[in-house]
Amino acid sequence: MSKIALVRKPSPNLNDGIVDHIERVPVDVPLALSQWEGYVKALHEAGWETRQVASVDECPDGVFIEDSVVMFKNVAVSSYPGAEIRRGEVASTREVAGQLGCSLNQIQAPGTLDGGDILKVGNTVYVGRGGRTNGEGIRQLRAILTPLGAKVVGVPVTKALHLKTAVTALPDGTVIGYPDFVDNPSIFDRFIPVPEPHGTAVVCLSETHVLMSASAPETTALLESLGYTVTTVPITEFEKLEGCVTCLSVRIRDLA
Repeated sequence: MSKIALVRKPSPNLNDGIVDHIERVPVDVPLALSQWEGYVKALHEAGWETRQVASVDECPDGVFIEDSVVMFKNVAVSSYPGAEIRRGEVASTREVAGQLGCSLNQIQAPGTLDGGDILKVGNTVYVGRGGRTNGEGIRQLRAILTPLGAKVVGVPVTKALHLKTAVTALPDGTVIGYPDFVDNPSIFDRFIPVPEPHGTAVVCLSETHVLMSASAPETTALLESLGYTVTTVPITEFEKLEGCVTCLSVRIRDLA
């Protein structure tokens, strides 16, 4: 199984990133770069190889690379971001996915879809229907992934930017989320509420090891009590833009 993570360096214009659901506060761009480097280092230390995708400095949100592509097995589905200013982020991610040998597909207008609205639990692909992803985007993704064995499930998202702002999944498939952000937790087979808004997001580094924000110490303790090894990284500058640990990389596990 491959362990490759695509990452993209923060734009010098990061402070101009989009904010929809929280109050805008200034971003310390040099600190953001340092935090990004720490995030990449944590991936390396966990045995992941990183591939840096070409910068798109004209796109302030380009560091949130997860939004530009959806991976399922060895298939890469290029997104069509719901925010027009972000559509310039897609091509460079698509290019690297192709270089890795991924089969390439793409969402096309009038469909919109952000990768941050995609949560995979086994072969079930939950897709958030919210401000950035529309019904036509979900329909196109279902048409692409169903023949590959995926079950694509649409999920209403009205309380957060993306589905993965509200929920992510532990290595055993249990979904975790902050209750105030989740429209309907009964959609998921197993759901555990977390006590902090920044505790919603984990990157599964292995079957026993997760990466999460240092801004959620109570959630860290909760996950450790469930038997997981937890690595935390500070990502405060990205959280100011509604970002989280999943947004900052695209994990590719199933290359042949």
